[in-house]
Amino acid sequence: MKFYSMKNILLAALALLASVQVHAQQRAVIDKVVATIGGEIILLSEIEEQISYAKQQEPKLPKDYNCVVLQNLIVQKLLVNQAKIDSVEVKETEVETQLDARVDRLLLYFNQDPAAIEEYYGQGIEQIKEQMRTDMRSQMLSERMEAQITAKATITPAEVKAFFNTIPKDSLPYFNAEVEIRELVYKPEVNPEEKAKALQQVEELRKRITEEGADFAELAKKYSADTGSGLNGGDLGWQKRGTFVSEFEAMVYNLEKNQISPIVETEFGYHIIQLLERRGNLVHARHILIRPEITEADLDLAKSKLDSIRDNIVRNNLNFSTAVKQFGYKDVASYNNDGRVANPRSGNTFFEIADLDTDVFFAIDGLQPGDITKPILYKQPDGSKLYRIVLLQSRSKPHRADLKLDYNKIQTAALEQKKTGYTEKWMLDKLKNTYLSVDPMYKDCPNLKSILDQAAEADRP
Repeated sequence: MKFYSMKNILLAALALLASVQVHAQQRAVIDKVVATIGGEIILLSEIEEQISYAKQQEPKLPKDYNCVVLQNLIVQKLLVNQAKIDSVEVKETEVETQLDARVDRLLLYFNQDPAAIEEYYGQGIEQIKEQMRTDMRSQMLSERMEAQITAKATITPAEVKAFFNTIPKDSLPYFNAEVEIRELVYKPEVNPEEKAKALQQVEELRKRITEEGADFAELAKKYSADTGSGLNGGDLGWQKRGTFVSEFEAMVYNLEKNQISPIVETEFGYHIIQLLERRGNLVHARHILIRPEITEADLDLAKSKLDSIRDNIVRNNLNFSTAVKQFGYKDVASYNNDGRVANPRSGNTFFEIADLDTDVFFAIDGLQPGDITKPILYKQPDGSKLYRIVLLQSRSKPHRADLKLDYNKIQTAALEQKKTGYTEKWMLDKLKNTYLSVDPMYKDCPNLKSILDQAAEADRP
């Protein structure tokens, strides 16, 4: 039996947002139970959803891909069934956090426009979240159960070498040129005059709302520097405790329903907050953000400061790691990783050239490992401007997989294979005592033979 890792097993769950529309369409059709595993069922629509999503990524799927999908779902449902038996816990707040993260990605794709999402999918964000909730909980249960099964899986250098040696030389993957980079991000400081202008503007807006009866939502749409929520009248949606920065959160949790806050200053600027509703630790609020403008003089000062820091590092008067901790902007992910920048596509710190930001690509072009760029100006998603210097940590040339050059990648692959073996062994063992029924339409699936044989053996007296 060819066994698939949990990364493939959870294909549909990981693609929840991309398949929302397909999901809604399929559920409208009369459904059919095609497999039962313990107390869990697999619907024909679930298989069709995964196939539809996979076709979006790869139009030419194998003829028996439906068999692959069913096998993956059987393993997932078996994990979920056992998780429930073992009372593995997934808290509602955890599910909500994951759903919010998926919705945030969806909003990003639709330029923070909930109306565009509703027009495209035919349902609002809350409906989408409700539709995804059961699948999300199942995904988290199966992941948590698998984590328990594979918790003791470790890999030794000898096993990594043995794994590498099993790969035929002509089948070794080809790696493109890659780089590792570290960064020191520096945030320009706003001058006092601009802060005073922003404060005056936010005071005037608050007065218009509280004393003149101006419409909060209309002012948010017109003036808020938080363009994401501003497009929706400043509405931040339902959020849990811990979502906002401390100053904002302290205020919003102390407001009464519909109350307008005093002006709140955070690292982002000045806020006016209105609490719309509260349910325990969940709050529904809206705000107007006025951000002091960073002037060209402020940017020039920041660039000069960062240039001075770079010179001290180049002259060995200052260690790069120390500089990151001493001068770096704490709200970027690299700050807590010693300046190392993670590739969002792979999760590791290696970047193919095409994955780099364009400005970074040109800045490090021609540098040798250990060299540091001049200060680079860049914008964050919220429009704020930052400077950074980039250290080229390493650079590799295009090459076939090599045990020495690519040890970390090969180690990860070897460990994943070992974990897959743990899960496969666990699955076949559990099937001895777990009811499994598969619709005859899948009786000719070659990859299901071991699973069905094991289940049939368990049913014999």
